[in-house]
Amino acid sequence: MKHVHEGLSCTLEGHVATVLLRRPPHNYLDVALVRALADTLHALDDDAQCRAVVLGAEGKSFSAGADLSDKPDPSALYTQAMRLFQARKPIVAAVHGHAIGAGMGLALVADFRITCPTARFAVNFNRLGFHPGFGTSLTLVRLVGQQQAARLFYTGERIDGARALAIGLADEVVADGDLLTRAQAFAAEIAASAPLAVQSTRQTLRLGLTEQLAVSIARELKMQQPQFESADFREGVAAAKERRAPVFVGS
Repeated sequence: MKHVHEGLSCTLEGHVATVLLRRPPHNYLDVALVRALADTLHALDDDAQCRAVVLGAEGKSFSAGADLSDKPDPSALYTQAMRLFQARKPIVAAVHGHAIGAGMGLALVADFRITCPTARFAVNFNRLGFHPGFGTSLTLVRLVGQQQAARLFYTGERIDGARALAIGLADEVVADGDLLTRAQAFAAEIAASAPLAVQSTRQTLRLGLTEQLAVSIARELKMQQPQFESADFREGVAAAKERRAPVFVGS
């Protein structure tokens, strides 16, 4: 096991690298962890032995999102998130437990998502009182379409693995205990194809994505910053901590 960061590990077997978030139980994201993940993915880009990457996590959750302070400033986090999307090799995410908010955004960085029946996906930004971020306003729409994305954003509802599969958010649902093994096997299937051909095909399929993300993330930040000062944001975070329904006032 190679520890590349206190909250991250990376192993390489055959042509498949397995990168695990190691901040259990819920793998909350911060700038340092996302930077380390981006550094790792870019290092794997330069490793000719690696042809595909599995992204998973230890603990109860894939990632329950970013820690929210009283006055968060996600600009540095989103700068590192952009670097994740610039990685060149295909990524298969193994998603268990919760993938919430920025954690969902991280799952959407991957090319594919293998999940399990007990997983819970949510983009709960609006339910917390602010505009979606981490590029999800683009990546979720690209994946599941305008209608499904709008429903998930506006309601903040949590959906399970079966529903994620049905709407195209996930590619496969397997038993909880088989999740990482199946993700690694799927990544090995990708790695069996010609690596330069795969990477060039991926580049074509994602043509313009990073440029579009730069625009989308800039807008996300512009929308979020005044909302972080709002009464509704304070209420949304308080309600989440107290496990009750929020009472918003529209200001």
